[in-house]
Parts: sequence; structure tokens; C-alpha cells
Amino acid sequence: MWKNTPLWWAVSNGHADVVEMLLGVDDINPDKGNRFGQTPLWCAASRGHLRVVKILLRRSDVNINEPSLSGKTPLACAAQGGHEDVAKMLLERGEINPDKPSREGLTPLAYAARAGHEGVVKMLLGRSDVNPKSPDINGRTPLWWASLRGHAGVVALLEPAESTTPNTT
Repeated sequence: MWKNTPLWWAVSNGHADVVEMLLGVDDINPDKGNRFGQTPLWCAASRGHLRVVKILLRRSDVNINEPSLSGKTPLACAAQGGHEDVAKMLLERGEINPDKPSREGLTPLAYAARAGHEGVVKMLLGRSDVNPKSPDINGRTPLWWASLRGHAGVVALLEPAESTTPNTT
């Protein structure tokens, strides 16, 4: 049985006008997750619905760092999907944790690197609060993921951050 709320479905389908209407109802919880812990913001970020993300972020009762049951945050969803505009909007918020790992230890940078999204990788690497060497629970770094998947552009961005010994030749 579906446990998604009407708000969650409107968000999921990118119906920004309906989202606005539903958020005007007193008993609507804009941060209520479904049975997988996926909140409306999580859903909007994963689908790249920028207008809906903007609407949700206007609310003080929406937790920008709220992960799903798998531990994946809205930023990680945007990063994995390559939704640069959504990732940028989330990163502009002061309360964002841009390096929060999932239960598997994957950070937003790892999700972006694994999927080959150079723009999001650049954005995340431009922050001082993102560790480019952060390993997942199996010791795999963003560079490892990008290399495995053959994302040469991402490897080029990550390789200098991963280098630990100076080149003496």
C-alpha cells in the first residue's frame, strides 16, 4: 500500500502550483517522509524539480539535511541526478551539511563522482567543508568510483585532491 501523502505526490510529479496550494493547508506537514523516509524535499531534489525545491525551502519546518532511511540526503539526491541548479540552491543554505554520508558512507561528492556529473563535482570541490578523500564503508573514495565508471573528466577533477605524495621525478 502507498504511504505517500498528497503533498509527496504533487512534489514527485513537479506540480509546483499544487504544492503551493497544499502547503496552505494547516495540517500539512511539509517534512513528512514516506515509508522509506523520503521527504518531499528529498523527492524534489532527486527529480530535479527546482521550482518545487524553492517552494519547500521557503518553509522553516523543512529540514534540508533530513536523510531517507538509507541515509541519503536531498543534496546527495541532487548530486546523484546531476541536478546542478538544485544542488547549488541547497548549497547556498547555511545549515546544509555538504559532506553528510549515507548509511553506506557515500557522500554527495561520491554520488556525483560515481554518476559522472562534473558540474556538481566542481561545485562540491569548491567548498572547504567537503572532504574529497572521504571513503565509504568499503574504503572506496569518490576518485575510486569515478575511475571504476570511466568518468575521465571527474577523475581529472578529483585526482589532484587524492594525491598524497609529491611528484619527485
